[in-house]
Amino acid sequence: MSEHHSHSIPHWHRRSAGEHRIPVLIVVLIVIALQYVLPDRLSMKFQSEICLLEALLLLGLLVTSPGRISRHRVEVRTLGIVLTSVMTLSNIASLFLLIRLLMTSGISSPNELLLSGGSIWLANVVVFSLWFWELDRGGPGARAEARELHPDFYFPQMQDPALGGSKWEPNYFDYLYTSFTNASAFSPTDVLPLTRMAKMLMMIQAMISLMTIGLVVVS
Repeated sequence: MSEHHSHSIPHWHRRSAGEHRIPVLIVVLIVIALQYVLPDRLSMKFQSEICLLEALLLLGLLVTSPGRISRHRVEVRTLGIVLTSVMTLSNIASLFLLIRLLMTSGISSPNELLLSGGSIWLANVVVFSLWFWELDRGGPGARAEARELHPDFYFPQMQDPALGGSKWEPNYFDYLYTSFTNASAFSPTDVLPLTRMAKMLMMIQAMISLMTIGLVVVS
């Protein structure tokens, strides 16, 4: 294969060194901390146990995959999906508890409302960035091995040679940015969802974000 032809192959058709897990570790710890410090009225009765479970799942990920995520491993991806699912359910439960408190006039302090709503919104951004990261082309390990030919998310750098073209590949920050813009604008901005699963995740995230921001503004 000629060098020119090799460079013209899209990044998602080529193997890569894989991503470091450290950025993901940091954001997961942030979510665990946010969920742990929420007021008792916005947490489930066993919130401490949930946070402990999340920490143990994260520890399991670090033990089984401590360095670069250079290959697809079913057990590692399963751990990541279970961890993200637990964080998602915990955050949604806190949102419904916030709704119930607002309907019963259980929150009278604007500061408490802003801090609680902001915490739930931020956790929503991080949690769905992890979903996007785990979904796109089969997850970080599968992306490193170039297992999936068709992406779930289409980034502008994929089509414009001036922005990187075939040499560019997304990392976790790109999915975090996608999640933040979707939670802020309630719709895709420059990153387009291509598959039905990607569209469904973005729709659910936008709905949660809209409910959270709407509650804070209206109240």
